Amino acid sequence: MKKNQVITIILLFLSLLLLGYLSLYWGAVKIAPFQAQDEVNRLIMFRLRLPRIILAIIAGFGLSVSGVVFQALLRNPLADPYILGTSSGAALGGVLAIALGLGASIYSISFSAFIFALLTLFIVYQLAQQNGKMPVQNLLLAGVIVNTFLSGLVTLIMSLNRQELYRIMFWIMGSLNQADQEATWLGGSTVLLLSGAIILISRYLNIITLGEEKAQSLGVPVELMRKILFVTVSLIIAILVSICGMIGFVGLIIPHISRLLVGPDHKVLLPVSGLLGAIFLLLCDVLARTIAVPLEIPIGVITALAGAPFFLYLLRRKRTNLLFEE
Repeated sequence: MKKNQVITIILLFLSLLLLGYLSLYWGAVKIAPFQAQDEVNRLIMFRLRLPRIILAIIAGFGLSVSGVVFQALLRNPLADPYILGTSSGAALGGVLAIALGLGASIYSISFSAFIFALLTLFIVYQLAQQNGKMPVQNLLLAGVIVNTFLSGLVTLIMSLNRQELYRIMFWIMGSLNQADQEATWLGGSTVLLLSGAIILISRYLNIITLGEEKAQSLGVPVELMRKILFVTVSLIIAILVSICGMIGFVGLIIPHISRLLVGPDHKVLLPVSGLLGAIFLLLCDVLARTIAVPLEIPIGVITALAGAPFFLYLLRRKRTNLLFEE
């Protein structure tokens, strides 16, 4: 790892710590540092804001790492973590829980979303299998088909349950306002462990992006590594969507920004993308809960408004070919 890359990682980490600390004081109720000892303010800071700050960091990290992996494995700079339909499966599970009256507890919504996400993952992989292998084209096609079908079911359920429409839409667009300490620690720690495992085997991603034949000649079991990585990132997405809904653009644009900063080496790109994604989503969360007080804007709306213009800028500069440049 080069010196400038190490410095970049350290600066991003310190920026994340600083932003996380300041986020404790920013919100609908502004708290000055000298007011932090007040019992009510401490409740707001550590029982309400801290869990969602941690969840924003974990979600941003996991989505960005997943985006890097999908773009590398699919060799597609427009791939994002939701491309295989796992998010639509989670959305269907969450929407069903709300429509059936099981949404009184965030646990029931999250559990239903997670189970449906895993079922979707199983269906997509079964559809993509061909002679014991999982061709990328089959995987993409199966993901698109399943994603479209499940999205149609979600729309149907929404149209039949208009009394819950606002709640369903708010959850689908992504929100951290129901962040629970237990769900955050359990799901978040799993996401971090899976993301850490991906970073540990990042050298295989570097080799796989050289091409299947060259990777195999170097002794890399390409098919096995693809399956492991696809399943791992899909589990990350299933967990995150089940906890905080669908938050778009993070896993699409952050990997591109990170490549501009540190290049295509996945040993550096993955941790940088994770840290940058955490910073980005934490900033978006602060905006979501402060720009329209007393209302809260779904965080997915903020990420789309911030991410779409930047991605159009990248396309205009024709820099998406950075994905596999050396």
